[in-house]
Amino acid sequence: MNSYQRFCKTAKAWDMLVQPARMGRCAHSLLLLANGRRSEQELSLLLGTDVSDLARDLQADGYLQPVDFIPSDDPETELEQRTLN
Repeated sequence: MNSYQRFCKTAKAWDMLVQPARMGRCAHSLLLLANGRRSEQELSLLLGTDVSDLARDLQADGYLQPVDFIPSDDPETELEQRTLN
C-alpha cells in the first residue's frame, strides 16, 4: 500500500453514489470518503480494512482517479497542496 496515494471521485462515481446498493457497502463507503486529501492509509483506517485492492479496482472501472500529492516536511506547504486539490 502506498500510504501517500490519494484518490478522488470521478463524474461516474458521483452518478453511482445515488445507487449504493449497486456498489456494495465497502465500495460505496470508499467512494464517499475519497476526496483527494485522504491517503489510502487514512481510508483504510476509516473503513477498518485495507482498501488498496478495492481502490485499484474502482480506479480501473473509472470511479476513482489518482491525485498527485507530494508529501512535504513543511506543514505549510502540505496545507497549500491540500487546499489546491
